[in-house]
This record gives sequence, structure tokens and C-alpha cells, in this order.
Amino acid sequence: MSQSISNWIKSKPGFKKLAHWMLIPSNEYRPRLWVKWFVNPFIHKKGRGSIIRNRTRIDVIPFNGFSLGDHATIEDFCTINNGVGDITIGNNTIIGVSNVIIGPVNIGNNVMIAQNVVISGLNHNFEDVSLPPLLQHFNAKLIVICDDVWIGANVVITAGVTIGKHSIVGAGSVVTKDVQPFCVYVGNPAKMVKKYNFEIKVWESV
Repeated sequence: MSQSISNWIKSKPGFKKLAHWMLIPSNEYRPRLWVKWFVNPFIHKKGRGSIIRNRTRIDVIPFNGFSLGDHATIEDFCTINNGVGDITIGNNTIIGVSNVIIGPVNIGNNVMIAQNVVISGLNHNFEDVSLPPLLQHFNAKLIVICDDVWIGANVVITAGVTIGKHSIVGAGSVVTKDVQPFCVYVGNPAKMVKKYNFEIKVWESV
């Protein structure tokens, strides 16, 4: 879908609501089958040699972007949702079993993401106590995971975070702030524990 058509739909509240209903059933967060079969394959990019396992929920809609690089893999039981922002996954990147990725998210090349990782660029507002958070507006902030990163199992990465090149996030960590390149972070909240020293070519404890 061209950007001009998408912007026109978004500028017309009534038409936007109708278009949304046509694409996604009420009270659901996945596109209708006709969208998956006859629209998405012509809108979104799946790179050469890439693999999306059969038991994965690719809940992507045509008015936001989704692209999967060459020789990338999305394993079983993952959920990929671009409902509130684009998702880009680079070349040779592995999305492990049971990951949840909610846009906007930009994942680089040669990234390795282990099992049960949650990467969400979406937050629900809660300030108005007269309404449950479910009925309040949301905000979305881009998550960037740079090239050559390794994310351990059961990690949570929150909205707006950037993870620098060739960094490692230890299993079970909760990342709430940017991760510097060539560093190891662990814990809740995740903190730097090692950094690569290019002068002597070793990983040093911090």
C-alpha cells in the first residue's frame, strides 16, 4: 500500500474505522485471512532463503511495514505484530522459539535472539484513573537492535531502547535503557558488566 493512500486513510476517521474493520475482525489483533493470503504477500518483503515456521503468528497488516531479510529465520510459536509500527528484521537474523515482537522495531543483520524474548515498542497509557488502561490511548517508540547482537532467553526489551552493535544481553534481563555497543548487560534493570577493550582485544569486567 502506497504511503499516500495510507496517509489519506489515516486522515479520515470514519474511513479509517471501516478500513480497520475490513482488515481486522472486531476484538482481535490479527488480520483477516484474505489479507494474509491476497494482500500481505504483495506488500511485505520476505528475503531470499528466509524461513517463517508454520506455527508462527505473523499478525501484520498492510498499512504498516514488515520485512524479513535474506536467510533470516522466525521460529515456531512466535508472534510478530506490526499493528502500531513497522517491523524490519535483517539478513541472517534468527528469531528464536516463542518470541513476541511488537513494532515499531528495527532489528539488524546477524542478530541472534534466543527463546521467550519479548520486544515491544508499544506502551498503554494509564494516567486517567477513570478509564482502564485497555481503553486509553497508547504510545509507541522505536526499538533498534543493531547488527551482531545476541539476546539471551527470557529477556524483555522495552519501548524506545537501542541496543548497540555486537552487544550481549544476558538471559532474564529487562532492558529499560540503551545498551552501548560491544558491551555485556545483565540484570533487572539491565546494567553493563563487561566491555570490549579494542586496545588489548579482551572483554573486561566493569
